[in-house]
Amino acid sequence: MARIEAILFDLGDTLLDFGAVDTIDLFEQGARLTYEYLLSLNQPLPSFPTYHRRLLRAIRWAYFKSDLVRREFDSMKVLRRMSRQMGHRLSDDHYAELVWLWYEPLSLQAKIEPGLDQVLRDLAARGLKLGIISNTFIPAAVMDRHLAREGLLELLPYRIYSCDVSVRKPHPKIFKAACGRVGSHASQVMFVGDLPKADVYGAKRAGMIAVLKDPTGKRPPYRVRPDHTIATMAELPAVVAKYL
Repeated sequence: MARIEAILFDLGDTLLDFGAVDTIDLFEQGARLTYEYLLSLNQPLPSFPTYHRRLLRAIRWAYFKSDLVRREFDSMKVLRRMSRQMGHRLSDDHYAELVWLWYEPLSLQAKIEPGLDQVLRDLAARGLKLGIISNTFIPAAVMDRHLAREGLLELLPYRIYSCDVSVRKPHPKIFKAACGRVGSHASQVMFVGDLPKADVYGAKRAGMIAVLKDPTGKRPPYRVRPDHTIATMAELPAVVAKYL
C-alpha cells in the first residue's frame, strides 16, 4: 500500500450530517430572511409571495440548466442577477450576507458527529493534509462560514467547491484540482464520502483510495467498490493507520 499524504472529505452527510430535510420549507425560510434583510436596507421589493416565487424560479432554472449542461452554477450569481433586476443597490458585503441568510436555515439542520474535531486533529498531527471536495452551488465564503461556526474550518485548509471549478463529482477535473491544491499525487490521497457514484466512483477513477461512509451498511456500489467502508468517522483512524 502506498503511504498517503492527504485525506479529503465530502461535506454533506460525511462531515456535516443534514439528515432528512424539508427543502421547500427551508427554501421559504431562507427567502423570508433575505426579504427582511433587503427591507432593512430599504431596497425596492414586490410582495413576499412574488419575491419568493421569483427566487424559487430562478434557482430551479439555474439548477435545471446546470444539470442539462453538466456544469455547476453559483447561487451568488443568480441572486445578484435577480437583485439587479429588482433595482437593488448593494455592496459585495451585502450580497455575501444575503446568500448566507438564504442558506442559514439549512445550516441549522446540520449536525457533526461527536468527537469529529478530535479525529481531524489526530489525523493532522500525523502529518496528513486535510481538506474538502464538495458538490455545492453555495458560494465558498458561505460554506467556509458554516465550517467556521462548527469549529472545523481551520482543520480543513484545502477546500474545493464545485461552484468554483464549474464541475461536480464524479468529474475527474474536480479531483485533479484537489490533488493540485494539496500538492500530492492521486495515489497518495484518500477520499471519504457517502455517495457510491459521486464519491467512491469519482475518487477511484481519479486514482485515489476511496472510503465510503455508510452508517446503514446498505449502500449498493456503483461500478466499483470502495477500498474501505466505515459507519462513523470515529472508525477512520484505524483505516488510515494501514497507509502510514
